[in-house]
Amino acid sequence: MKAVGLHPDVVVVTSRFWQTTCTLVRSGEEAFCIDSPVLPDELELLPAVAQQAGFRVVGCLTTHADWDHLLGRYAFGDAPLGLAESSAARLRNEPGTAQRELRDFDEEHYVERPAPLVLSGPQALPVPGHCAIGERELELHPADGHTVDGMAVWVPWASVLVCGDYVSPVEIPWISEGGSASAYLATLARLEPLVEQAEHVVPGHGAVLESERALAILREDRAYLAALVERGAEAPLPLTRRNGAMRKIHAENAARVAG
Repeated sequence: MKAVGLHPDVVVVTSRFWQTTCTLVRSGEEAFCIDSPVLPDELELLPAVAQQAGFRVVGCLTTHADWDHLLGRYAFGDAPLGLAESSAARLRNEPGTAQRELRDFDEEHYVERPAPLVLSGPQALPVPGHCAIGERELELHPADGHTVDGMAVWVPWASVLVCGDYVSPVEIPWISEGGSASAYLATLARLEPLVEQAEHVVPGHGAVLESERALAILREDRAYLAALVERGAEAPLPLTRRNGAMRKIHAENAARVAG
């Protein structure tokens, strides 16, 4: 696990698995944990990372309801969980899915966790909207397309955008079940002005990006999705993301677009 400070009030932790990111954001005496690392030892260490940085975590947020972004409760068990109304609806409509997918992952990779994942009592947040933290507010922006749900979080005083599974340097646009290419493109259009303003962009997977690099990836992703809609499986992948894992995602995308 790697931790890097982007601002006196923002620390990003990156998991060893899938380069999944977790962002700690502070305002005054309060801090939030946005998304989560994946592995048990990383989650166990996360409170110490927060404490060392002087962050008192009082709540967890998640950008969307994929299981690998929902594990903050392991680190901060007493913290309430906030998520977009669309993500709360997804959890209601897919009861037990996140827990089952986590168990499947753990069984495949011989991972042991201290307890089952508990997601009871999440707080649904209106998106677009704002979320108070200390004496400031986070901006919440709709971010669906990868999945049926989601939000991006803008930290205005730090000029940091936490965008969930978009604008990733290691992963092509992934249209999961419930997502769509058109919704994904609409999300990229909403994110673009925020990316232009940002000092740093935190993707759901991969290294933190400066604005110029994030804009380049966003434009590559837009071009890929446009070609996917027009050409299906024949659409070319972005040049720096053409490995075997991305080809599997591409095949899944093409099947969904065709389907």
